[in-house]
Amino acid sequence: MTEARGSSALRACVLLSAALLGLRMQLSARVGFGDAEALYAAYALFPQPGYLDHPGLIGALARVIGNGGAPSPSSAHTATAILATAVPWVGLLAARAAGAAREAAARTALALLLVPEIAVGLFGLTPDLPLALAWLVALGAGALALRSDPRSVRSLLATLVFAAAAGLATLSKVSGGLLLVGFTVAWLARSERARLRTIAPWAALGVFALLLVPWLAWESSQGFPLLQHRLVDSQERAGFSLRNLGALVGGQLLYVTPPFLYGAFVVGRDLWRRRDADAVSRFLWWSTLGPALPLAVLCLWSRVAEPHWLAPAYLALAVHAARAPALSRGVVRACVGTGAAVVALAFAWVATDWPLRLLGERYRPRYDLANDLLAWGPGGRLLDDALARATSETLRAAVVIGPHWIVCAQAQAHLGARARVGCNGKRPDDFDRWLPRQRWLEEPVLLFVHDSRFDLEPARELPDRMVTEVSRVDVRRSGRVVRTIWVTRLERLTRDALRPLDARRPSARWRQRDEAGALQ
Repeated sequence: MTEARGSSALRACVLLSAALLGLRMQLSARVGFGDAEALYAAYALFPQPGYLDHPGLIGALARVIGNGGAPSPSSAHTATAILATAVPWVGLLAARAAGAAREAAARTALALLLVPEIAVGLFGLTPDLPLALAWLVALGAGALALRSDPRSVRSLLATLVFAAAAGLATLSKVSGGLLLVGFTVAWLARSERARLRTIAPWAALGVFALLLVPWLAWESSQGFPLLQHRLVDSQERAGFSLRNLGALVGGQLLYVTPPFLYGAFVVGRDLWRRRDADAVSRFLWWSTLGPALPLAVLCLWSRVAEPHWLAPAYLALAVHAARAPALSRGVVRACVGTGAAVVALAFAWVATDWPLRLLGERYRPRYDLANDLLAWGPGGRLLDDALARATSETLRAAVVIGPHWIVCAQAQAHLGARARVGCNGKRPDDFDRWLPRQRWLEEPVLLFVHDSRFDLEPARELPDRMVTEVSRVDVRRSGRVVRTIWVTRLERLTRDALRPLDARRPSARWRQRDEAGALQ
């Protein structure tokens, strides 16, 4: 009976994986980049060991997908669709490495297939995707090493794989370094002291350090910009508050959902009771608690922290779910039903005009992040036209600038190496390093691109410039304008800059285009 139930769960996992892959591949052909994705795609154009928000692995991944340049949205999302579909199966292998039977390991795969934070969140080109893959590989390899004879080749190889995966996780997001907590506590236990007399742990630390040396050396040479940005520049209003607590708790309820949270509680309670029963349980317990505590404290302190930062702490629980007693049928059904419903809702929200029809006049485009995925098809074409006209009419290579990194990133990801992009933001960002403000201010022709999320006038932002052309596009969903994008040509107030224009027009030109969004 148990074997038949396990086989049925595995078949369900295969069918769900195929369905999710199909949905993701459909979206891959229809949507553009979200704002954060566009920034990571832009990383591919500026190879560095690290950036202000993250170490450099996501930029390297984007560069591979883009064949040495910034990837297109469709190619990036095709790659992420495949990698995201692989995550639950890597989790299943990690559970097997931790000692779970094949049938029981299907619980891990099923949880990772349907929990919204993974099923929906890992579709994007973000550091969370390589982090999840590397984290699960590290959990599986670490558990396998602890189940092996300390002096065996298998123990050595598994420990080295753990170190390499932990290093790649850290190069995805700094929080990946918290994997060392579980590793350290497990290997320092009295029952595991014999492992410290082998080469395995010391070789593992060497591999981990070797992977991180280029990034750490670059950070040091640049004055630790990531730490400055994350812990200082972006934390003007930091401090523990009920608002931050609400954001953390609300985020877990939304991203993980109540049934999965209850399942995580039951599995975590079993893991806590068994934390000293064996080395693998100790490793998984501290691989849960070690990341959870500092990440939760950071979310409670920082107003700009995001609730999904806590996601890695759940992965060890997903692995242990295959070793713990099975959840009740009612809980399993609630998890499966809720997960499937949320995934279907997310797909419908992005791929159809259902949200606008459902909410009617209450729909507020500004707060719908799905519009980020649709706006820069029309917006990119508008920018291409404006750039081509500026280049042909002024005989100068125009520089594109925006008011905030979210606009600059979309412009840079779309244009690739065809134009330089600067940023006129109030807070330092990566664009200040790639094209410093003092350099783009010297350019005679600027194309200022912004959208309806920003209430500004380019001429007031740069008062020493003359507006010589304005073009715009309205992005529509179901016939309704959900975003407007403007490109304003600004030229320096000098006779040399104006000469090519004198014979052609007495005043600024206005161009307007209406373009339907992807769901018109």
